[in-house]
Amino acid sequence: MYDFDVLVLGSGPGGQKAAIATAKLGKRAGVVERRDMVGGVCINTGTIPSKTLREAVLYLTGMSQREMYGQSYRVKDDITVTDLLMRTQHVIGREVEVIRSQLSRNRVAMLPGLGSFLDAHTVEVSDGTGRETRVTAEHIIIATGTTPARPATVDFDGDTVIDSDGILRLERVPQSMIVVGAGVIGIEYASMFAALGCKVTVVESRTRMLEFCDIEVVEALKYHLRDLAVTFRFGETVAAVERHARGAIAVLESGKRIPAEVVMYSAGRQGQTEGLRLENAGLAADARGRIAVDEYFRTQVPNIYAVGDVIGFPALAATSMEQGRLAAHHACGEPVNVMSTLQPIGIYTIPEISFIGRTEDELTNERIPFEVGISRYRELARGQIIGDSYGVLKLLVSPEDRSLLGVHVFGTGATELVHIGQAVMGCGGTVDYLVHAVFNYPTLAESYKVAALDAMNKIRQIERLDD
Repeated sequence: MYDFDVLVLGSGPGGQKAAIATAKLGKRAGVVERRDMVGGVCINTGTIPSKTLREAVLYLTGMSQREMYGQSYRVKDDITVTDLLMRTQHVIGREVEVIRSQLSRNRVAMLPGLGSFLDAHTVEVSDGTGRETRVTAEHIIIATGTTPARPATVDFDGDTVIDSDGILRLERVPQSMIVVGAGVIGIEYASMFAALGCKVTVVESRTRMLEFCDIEVVEALKYHLRDLAVTFRFGETVAAVERHARGAIAVLESGKRIPAEVVMYSAGRQGQTEGLRLENAGLAADARGRIAVDEYFRTQVPNIYAVGDVIGFPALAATSMEQGRLAAHHACGEPVNVMSTLQPIGIYTIPEISFIGRTEDELTNERIPFEVGISRYRELARGQIIGDSYGVLKLLVSPEDRSLLGVHVFGTGATELVHIGQAVMGCGGTVDYLVHAVFNYPTLAESYKVAALDAMNKIRQIERLDD
């Protein structure tokens, strides 16, 4: 007899949903987590702090109101780290309370400490005081998440040279910053600190940023970031970082020397598998600490599953939640569908980006014909009301069956708006639905109808010429 039907290692989005799904099915569930990390990386150092920080930046700088009141408008002139983190710590505290309450309500056992495998069904939990407890489970779900990858050649000191976790420990808002890496996390923080008036330089070894995004959207974002005095150094690599009393100098392989108060590395994420003793369970992780799984999130050991960032792409809180739920259902013998490939991507830059489906480049490379429908926020009453003159929504439509192939949004509320397109695509709808639907006025959602009419007008022009 096992202690648990399902034991989850980690209480982030994937682990939390896996444990609750198990409990809802009437099974015995337990979660192993450090006392100070309830909610995992997502709640404590990742998604929630960074998105809350973004909201604090937008409010205190008055960025979203400057279209109305002028470029010099600010809610607070001297913005301190205390101002920014006050809101962040409040939200983290409330979220931790919510998670504790949900787990308790569903009678999920919390085992404080770090877990490691003794065998495929047994985990040793060390609570940090020298006390160790052994627990057994029929099924084990690994949801330990990731930590920022740290290049071995870089001397991180937590003050001048930091990773993305170090942002929350800064003692002051720096006047200048170098962001090494133009991935999602790097660009999100670059846009936030640029909005605060920090002079930001982004160094990226590739020739462009956010390669998986629509190229027009990325160009629009670059334009706005440059307007905030962000400098981009594409095709460049940092060879060394020299620390000095009042900051640092990043030495690029091309010979350039860039000074800044703070250097932040955003070099991807590393799976937190090092202390799990996976070998005792017959498992192994790759060089980035990731664990391979099948379509049901089973590892090569049938009773052990892995979900969330620790399995790699897409490494999003939203997808992790669904992975956790599906893994728990499969482990408990419940019928499950394979996870949908139609998943939205949200990037919380300033302004934000969100999309679902394919990009123009992907469709062109696959030789799939498409028509583009565009709606610009500045042509919407709601866009004028909120002072967003740069936002845009783009629909990629099949001229053959009028299905939606992709939805790309840039601007205020992008991560919310994209879900309308997701619903239409997920239900097999066509652009005709958006043409005939009535949207509240004035809203940003109305942009779907405007873009749909634009696409349909272009399709009709071709049909008329073909007749």
